[in-house]
Amino acid sequence: MLYRVEGIVIRSMDYGEGNKIITLCTETSGKIGVLVRGAKKVKSRHAALTQLFTHGEYVFFRQNGGLGTLNQGEMIESHFSLREDLFLAAYASYACELLDKTLQDEEVGSFWYTQLKACLEGLSSGKDPQIVIHLFEMKILQAAGYGPSIESCVSCGRVDDSTYVSPRLGGRLCRTCRHQDPAAMQVSPGVLKLLMLFEKMDLRRLGNVEVKEETKRELKTVMRAFMDMQLGVKLKSRHFLDQLDKYEI
Repeated sequence: MLYRVEGIVIRSMDYGEGNKIITLCTETSGKIGVLVRGAKKVKSRHAALTQLFTHGEYVFFRQNGGLGTLNQGEMIESHFSLREDLFLAAYASYACELLDKTLQDEEVGSFWYTQLKACLEGLSSGKDPQIVIHLFEMKILQAAGYGPSIESCVSCGRVDDSTYVSPRLGGRLCRTCRHQDPAAMQVSPGVLKLLMLFEKMDLRRLGNVEVKEETKRELKTVMRAFMDMQLGVKLKSRHFLDQLDKYEI
């Protein structure tokens, strides 16, 4: 059967002497693997369609739900600027690997696709990459069913001026419920405000925001705790990103 999908390349690997297998995050069919014959050859007309972060329309043949074979394709956005910048490539790779590890094969839902698309566009357009990635992490947590409750207490639903959040329990704790997690983290008002914003905001609505470096460092610690506690996925790209962060000026 012939399929036509709009998708983003989240993984690309060599297969045999001249072929590649790509994993697409699609708007209508979830996550799909597609074999691209001859993609490694110099004159291949499909080589560009196999590059990481590429957004395009893919037409492929597939039988019985197995691996598809590309028939033809058309590029919509290459995101070349992400691949040529080491730091942006690291952030984009992390976003793609995170989605790949979290999204099950063919788990349908346009939310995954639209948020990844918005994430890559945000990175390409010069928005603060760390803010883009942390907002994307929040969307991944929500889509996976682990979205933190930041607006109100995760335990009783009360709203007060407490600034404690519990990655283990999955959200903010009021003063009355604070004792339920002795390891809860007290965050600054600035970080709490950002977390509340992230909880409500669609990545497609993110504008250009300026956040102090100190606040971003704290935000990274908090989001890392939520990701590790709620998802617990091991990502090679995150380790590489952490190494790059040490040298970023």
